[in-house]
Amino acid sequence: MRQNPSFVMTDVAELRRLIELNPWVTLVSTGPDGLVASHYAVLLDDSRDDLTIVGHVGKPDDAILGLGERELLVVVQGPHGYISPSWYGDVAAVPTWNFISAHLSGVPELLSAEENLAVLDRLVNRFENGMPHPRGMWERPNDEAFVQRLASGTVGFRLTPSRVVGKRKMSQNRPADVIDTIIGELEDDGVHSNQSLAEEMRRARVRGVNA
Repeated sequence: MRQNPSFVMTDVAELRRLIELNPWVTLVSTGPDGLVASHYAVLLDDSRDDLTIVGHVGKPDDAILGLGERELLVVVQGPHGYISPSWYGDVAAVPTWNFISAHLSGVPELLSAEENLAVLDRLVNRFENGMPHPRGMWERPNDEAFVQRLASGTVGFRLTPSRVVGKRKMSQNRPADVIDTIIGELEDDGVHSNQSLAEEMRRARVRGVNA
């Protein structure tokens, strides 16, 4: 991901927030036939305070991705959206796209069956806890045999990235009044309304560059 000093994001807490809020990621690797990609949900490793993530893939995606054998690129994508040149005022300008994203690279470690089961349990709870009547992985009518059978069709992994590239392009290189206009347009009910992107732009403005 090409960097620009105005948009680089290095703060670990902000990168952790990005992963926490956007757990659906793209896993990219190089296989015998070229590039391969899969899409799965991941979690931050709750035993660490760095950018280590845990997750799982279904078989045979583990073999296709070379999980545990080859470098894996994990692409995390946060809020993003179109920015019209008309929002800059009466100046020469072209359209652009604002976004927040991170690339985590490294060779993942394979989890044991017990560790994988714990990650699967935590993953289900992560999304069920907000439901009116949460249904955990071990809740009836699921039984242990059912859970173990499903878990056996997955492979868990832990990735402590050896390289991290974070980028938050939120019009930080524009004057404050232009940023205000863009945020207002994104909050409006127009064709490119985008509340989540507007919120990220406000956050980027408060935190400033290299955060």
